[in-house]
Amino acid sequence: MKEITDNGGTAIAVQADVSNESDVTRLFEETNTAFSGLDILVNNAVYQGYAPIELISAETFHNSFNVNVLGPILTIQAALKLFGNKGGNIINISSGASKMPLPGASLYSASKAALDAITISLSKELGAKNVRINSILPGATETEGATAAGVTAGSEYEKMFIANTPLGRRGRPEDIAKAAVFLASDDAAWITGEQISVSGGMYGF
Repeated sequence: MKEITDNGGTAIAVQADVSNESDVTRLFEETNTAFSGLDILVNNAVYQGYAPIELISAETFHNSFNVNVLGPILTIQAALKLFGNKGGNIINISSGASKMPLPGASLYSASKAALDAITISLSKELGAKNVRINSILPGATETEGATAAGVTAGSEYEKMFIANTPLGRRGRPEDIAKAAVFLASDDAAWITGEQISVSGGMYGF
């Protein structure tokens, strides 16, 4: 946020739980107050809990699907109200695991596969309203969520991911951000309903 304001832009931070409908309503109300509308929505909130099937419970299921699936549905509904007749642009941050699920990540993989299905369905539903929607499918990326899930520097998980990534490293947040900026731009004006792998070749669909 500081980088935006330091370069002459306007930015606000609003704490919200995207799986909570009242929080989402407040988030978009404050956004509309600050910016008088909305052009682009990036769904980047994630619950990244990994667990073997024996440890999955109703609680962990709902934690995963409430954030990773219900959250984007609620934010998309709210964004459409602010897009108005001019249309808009939605970018869902999915995962390569939606296409190539990993052991111990059945819930996470399933929730991201559901998000991809939403992307494809809504591209057909919303195209006539001049709303584009695409998914970005990152590979192993250095994020807070990955660290919390146990993918830390030097860990066996990291070594496995790097060994399976043709470009020989984990991704960085800026690698994903550049793809999102492209999809948000007019250069991608003829792209909707796509699932774009940004994974260093790890997920070569």
